[in-house]
Amino acid sequence: MYIGKKPSMNYVLAINTRMMEGLDELTIKARGKTISKAVDVAEIVTNRFITDANDNQIKISTEEIIHDDGNKTNVSTIEIVIKRD
Repeated sequence: MYIGKKPSMNYVLAINTRMMEGLDELTIKARGKTISKAVDVAEIVTNRFITDANDNQIKISTEEIIHDDGNKTNVSTIEIVIKRD
């Protein structure tokens, strides 16, 4: 699930719904300014809604974005895997 500009609870509820339907593993992805929101979403899901899930697998990296004018910018990314025990 990609985290964007929507409120955090929208993502929390979407993840909760998917996992209650039987999904055992879900990956939260974000980049740039939305990384902190992705961490918040993962914490809310694992601490309040699906307490038998964990978020032990976290991958961070940097992507190079090439703009239309040819300039390059580095953008941080994160992937958080939420998995039921």
